[in-house]
Amino acid sequence: MNRRNFTLGLGAVALGGCQMSPQTAVVSPQRTTIPPEVIAMYGPRPNERFPIPAVDLSKIEPQFWRREVPDPTGERTGTIVVDTGARYLYLVREGGRAIRYGVGIGRDGFSWNGDATIPFKREWPTWTPPAEMIAREPDLEQYRDGMEPGLGNPLGARALYLFQNGRDTLYRLHGTQEAYSIGRAVSSGCVRLINQDIIDLYDRVPNGSRVVVRPPSNPLTA
Repeated sequence: MNRRNFTLGLGAVALGGCQMSPQTAVVSPQRTTIPPEVIAMYGPRPNERFPIPAVDLSKIEPQFWRREVPDPTGERTGTIVVDTGARYLYLVREGGRAIRYGVGIGRDGFSWNGDATIPFKREWPTWTPPAEMIAREPDLEQYRDGMEPGLGNPLGARALYLFQNGRDTLYRLHGTQEAYSIGRAVSSGCVRLINQDIIDLYDRVPNGSRVVVRPPSNPLTA
């Protein structure tokens, strides 16, 4: 497969994959008391352009709550590491520490890995499904020129755009309201964080930040 075909194929997965696939969520019951600081961290965001409700934390396993952990990546400070196998995203901090976020990934597996950079970010981005996805799902024709921002937009409250060698990979780190998808492989592509987490990450990383995407076969532990 040549690079052009690979990039086009990735686009269909990455942009199309930001949409959730119809399915019935299977959610484990909460097994622990939720600390007040976690409730506050995932509380409502009424001052957003589109007010964000509090997260239903019973739909996220506790290991996927945002927390600071020992850095397992060995990368330099400021690097984002996506551990697709373990369903975690790490933001490397000073002093051997990292902020760990739970993520959701594509149900068909994660086919792209390597280094990328974030040349720009967007608050409340527009989502545009690729032509290949519209062909498969004609109901999406109405969004050929883009879906307006909002809580129902597959990119959520924020999106970080990944480029490799100066070219758009069409791959995004983005927000979601679908709390049950965190820690799971349930869509067709992009990595998503709960909206409260993508806002936190967005505010911490500048344009030009490096991203390392690890394949599922090589997970980290922390």
